[in-house]
Parts: sequence; structure tokens; C-alpha cells
Amino acid sequence: MYPNLYYVFKDWFGVEWEALSFLNTFGLMVALGFLVGAWLLSLELKRKEKQGLLHPLEETIVVGKPASFIELFSNGLIGFIFGYKFLGLFISKPDNISPQEFIFSSQGSFTGGVILALVIAGVKWNEKNKQKLKEPESRIIRIWPHDRVGDIVVLGLVFGIFGAKLFDNLEHWDDFWAHPIQSLFSQSGLAFYGGLIVASIAIIWYSIKKKITIKYLVDAAAPALIIAYAIGRIGCQISGDGDWGIYNSAYVSDNFGRVSIANKGAFENNLNLYSTYYLEGKVNDGDKLSYVTDRIYPSIKEVPHKSIIAPSFLPVWLFAYSYPQNVNTDGILIPKITDPHNRVLPQPVFPTPLYEIIICSILFTILWWKRKTIKTPLTMFGIYMSLNGLERLFIEKLRVNKFYNILGFQSTQAQFIAILLILGGMVLIMYSQLKLKHKES
Repeated sequence: MYPNLYYVFKDWFGVEWEALSFLNTFGLMVALGFLVGAWLLSLELKRKEKQGLLHPLEETIVVGKPASFIELFSNGLIGFIFGYKFLGLFISKPDNISPQEFIFSSQGSFTGGVILALVIAGVKWNEKNKQKLKEPESRIIRIWPHDRVGDIVVLGLVFGIFGAKLFDNLEHWDDFWAHPIQSLFSQSGLAFYGGLIVASIAIIWYSIKKKITIKYLVDAAAPALIIAYAIGRIGCQISGDGDWGIYNSAYVSDNFGRVSIANKGAFENNLNLYSTYYLEGKVNDGDKLSYVTDRIYPSIKEVPHKSIIAPSFLPVWLFAYSYPQNVNTDGILIPKITDPHNRVLPQPVFPTPLYEIIICSILFTILWWKRKTIKTPLTMFGIYMSLNGLERLFIEKLRVNKFYNILGFQSTQAQFIAILLILGGMVLIMYSQLKLKHKES
């Protein structure tokens, strides 16, 4: 596993640059997913603009004015936040916590925040001062929908993270109620569908405000959304962020993470050997019990698992993987490894992020290939919703989640939302086809 870039450069190039340890591979892949999604969305919006489906909006701007208090304050505030956190990594981070824990905690450097706030506010003042005119002028500019992709991405990022944290804490309400501050600022715990729902609401509101036709915007966004999700899941897989599946009882692994076929009774023996891990979330590190995971079960018999042996023509790691040196430091100690990330799962699991990478990449290829042949508005987005829901329903069969009793059925939060997505997608497709028939008649 590569929890951060330090491990990437150490493994690939044989160099150990500690400064790279604060660059989390999961975060980098999420950022890459946003960038790729933004690029594809921009391409699709431009295509629809050329077809005459989307139009520019004329806005009046005033040029030549000095920087206002609001502009200086907002830029200074952004600078303070970044300085407080990212300069704080080098100025005030305690040695006993990881860079990721520091970023998502309430700790930081006040001095670093003030320095960067003054720098960014000063840059803004200087920029506006250079453009200052004796008499400010009003000018009318035309802004196309593709020019607003940057704003859309920022809204998606901010409200996506907020929604993901919100839905995750709703799903684990007892933990949130017991430790609200720790839960809110934890580096883990992001519910994808929560992020999707809240970000969608924010972007739809912005689109209405900027008079972007929503039916064409969502169709343009469909391929971008699915590939951005696939790229984000690459981050989950290569960092080992805990979003893996249930245990595969057809295999066992040793304390180096090497996987082998389980003989009769081997899986049960493994569970009993590390019973404190499964029942209390703790492992024996030789001189003490260390808390390493929040996946805890009432009894050994209730540990979720399936037994599936990999076909001979496929690699074993596609069905059973132990995530050595995962970013969560979840599992038992790996012998002779002294790095901060020095643990491996005591029992191999189904690598569900890898499945989602593969499935969503295939779905993206289908959507991108069909985007020019689907002419009816909302059909593309309806297909995306249905395929997304079906994909998640499949994955939830192999993931560990909290179950809820919904209308007499046992379901996870993600399964319930996935079913709504499938039904919503089907309704959108039928609605768009009915509109087409009505228009042709």
C-alpha cells in the first residue's frame, strides 16, 4: 500500500523524503478525479454550446475599482485557513500524530495562518491596485456555461465533503453523539452518496441562478461523474483507507500479508487467534493491546464473510487481499517494519474498491461512447443514475455496513439510496421518452 507519496517514492525510486509524507495518496486521487471530471464536463458543455443547446449569460462587471474590504477579508480568510493548516504541518505538528490526522483536527499554526492571510490579501490588493482607474467603468461580458466549470467544481468539492461527512455521521449516529468533535474532524468517514446528494443540490441551485439549462448540464456531467468516482476509488485501493469488503474465508494470510488457500478450519482458527481484533478492535503488540479498528462484532460467529476461490485464470489478490501498510494502520504488526504504517489485516478481504474501479471505468466507456447518439435530454443522466445504483447494490453485497429496518426490509444506507437512484433513473428515462413522443406527435 501507498498511504502517502513518501511510500511511493521509497518503493519506486529508493529515496526517503519525509516531506512527502503529508501528501496523502487518497486525497491526491480525489483531486485528480475532480480535475479529470472538470475537463470532461467542460468538453461536453462546449459540445452542447456548439449545438445551440446552451447559451451564454451577459453580466455587468465594474473594472478599475480598488480592492474592497470584503475582497481583502475573504482572501485573507482563505489564506489564514491554508496557513493555519498547511504551514502548521511544518511549524506546529506534534510528532505523535500523522499529517492526515493533523489536517483533519482542530490543531494548526496561528502564526502561519496570519502570515499567509497577509500575503494573499496583499497580493489581491496589489492586483486590484494595478487595474485601478480614475473613473471605474461598467462593462458587459458574456459568460458561457463551460466558463463556470471552475465554480461548479469548487461547489462540488466543498458541499461534497460536507454532505459525505454529514451522511456518514448520520449512519454512525451513536459514535457521533458520543464524540461529536472527533467525528466531524476525523480524516476517515465519508459517505459517497451523501456527498453526491448535497453537492447536487448546491450545483442545481447555482445553475438556476446562472440560468444554465439543468437538463443539459446533468447530461453533460454524467460521464464525468462516473469516471471521477472511479479515480477516487483508485485512491481508496492504493492507500488502503478501510473501504474494503467482508472477509473471504476461502483464504487466510500470514503476518506479512501473504495469502494462501485456507485448509479446513483455518479461517475459524484465524478468527479465534485474533479474537480481540474482531470482538474489541484490539491486537496484542507484545507488551500491550493496541486499538486498531472500529470493525467490531458481537461474537466470532457473526463476523461477516463469504467463501469464494479465485478461478485459475485470475490472480488471487482480485478475490483476497490483506492491505499491508494501509493508511488506517489497521491490523496486526508486520515483522521488521518500523514505518508509521506497519500493519496488515489478519484475514484477507474482498478488495471492493478495485471492483468499483473496474466496473465504473467500463460504465464510463459506455456512457462516453453513447453520449453523441443519445439526443433526448435527461436520458443520459437517467442511464447514469440507474447504472450507478446497480453498481452500488452489487458492491454492497460484499461490504460491511450498518443495516437499517426500512419498510420491513433490512438495508444499508447506500443500498436504500441506490434503489432510489435506480428508480429515479428509470423515471427520468421514461419521462424523457414520453416528452419526445409528445413532441413528435
